[in-house]
Amino acid sequence: MILKDWVLQMEADGFVRRRRMTADTSGGDAAVAGASAGAEIHWLGGRFWGVSESLVGTLTPRIAGETELHVGHFYGSQEANDFSEPDYEGLPQGASTSTHMLAGAVAGIMEHCLMFPIDCVKTRMQSLQPEPAARYRNVMDALWRIVRTEGIWRPIRGLNITAVGAGPAHALYFACYERLKKVLSDIIHPGANSHLANGTAGCVATLLHDAVMNPAEVVKQRMQMYNSPYRGVLDCMRCVWRQEGALAFYRSYTTQLTMNVPFQALHFMTYEYLQELLNPQRHYNPSSHMVSGALAGAIAAAATTPLDVCKTLLNTQESLAIDSVSQSERQITGLGHAFRTVYRLGGLPAYFKGVQARVIYQMPSTAISWSVYEFFKYVITKHQHEKRRIQRDGEK
Repeated sequence: MILKDWVLQMEADGFVRRRRMTADTSGGDAAVAGASAGAEIHWLGGRFWGVSESLVGTLTPRIAGETELHVGHFYGSQEANDFSEPDYEGLPQGASTSTHMLAGAVAGIMEHCLMFPIDCVKTRMQSLQPEPAARYRNVMDALWRIVRTEGIWRPIRGLNITAVGAGPAHALYFACYERLKKVLSDIIHPGANSHLANGTAGCVATLLHDAVMNPAEVVKQRMQMYNSPYRGVLDCMRCVWRQEGALAFYRSYTTQLTMNVPFQALHFMTYEYLQELLNPQRHYNPSSHMVSGALAGAIAAAATTPLDVCKTLLNTQESLAIDSVSQSERQITGLGHAFRTVYRLGGLPAYFKGVQARVIYQMPSTAISWSVYEFFKYVITKHQHEKRRIQRDGEK
């Protein structure tokens, strides 16, 4: 009886919603939706450290892995579709874009910051002509030797420019993906998930992400290289601008897109497919988001490693590699040139240099990204629902 009263109360408060893939209703309270969108950043900044306290009665059971409550079991199969947990996928109209952008920005910054030391190792191990002191057996050997010989802060050199780029890049990335996924799914396969829609949305979102992130990638990778001559981020940016021009920051953009478009298409399609298997009801389920993200990232990373090697060569303009190929060439100028250079220096195996580090980097990276993104989307949505309920109660 208590459970039934609780469900009815949640329904009356507008807190129980249908699944994500049901048709969204149009209209709504524009004033409330606008207020929700405008207040999100202020709320998250002021309440970030109090999330665990404010959600102790709601988030903790799900995160801790306790038994999931399926209310529909008490009402029969017909009513099971109408009574479910709060649908964090179905956000209030007018607030979803800002929610996706905020959650995406936080996820992107955390992903890149936490995995940055491994990213540094990946860049070093993709070097085609490394100096003797920069030849490593594996990821752990590389990380240990970098810290021991170059200092404890060396693996995170360039972290600041990466964080600055990752925030807006991932905000656009996730917002674009979620919006296009919804629109294309309704066109291609109404009322259900569409792998084609997921892949297409991921490809388009990549265009925006890479346009913002590419300059930061150039600076970051140049500072990660062994014996990098730059004193800091600003010094690196000034030197690149003066010596190679503004286009140097986008020299690898086409290669980045050539790599990331198939990477993200494969990544998103794999993630959504695994979510269908592990989390068919699309509830907030941290373990399923983490496993799906890790496996999707590993598969996509391994498949696109050859393009990543070429991108690293274009970004770093590795002098030893260029000199060993031709004394007359001063720069690697495009994807085709990079592919030929890689092959001439190491043959087919050279295209997979650093594949171990890339997979080790991408698995936890994508797991962190999806877990943080889905968590903040869930938290922000619950806050919006609660605020709407309080506002509605105040108007009575």
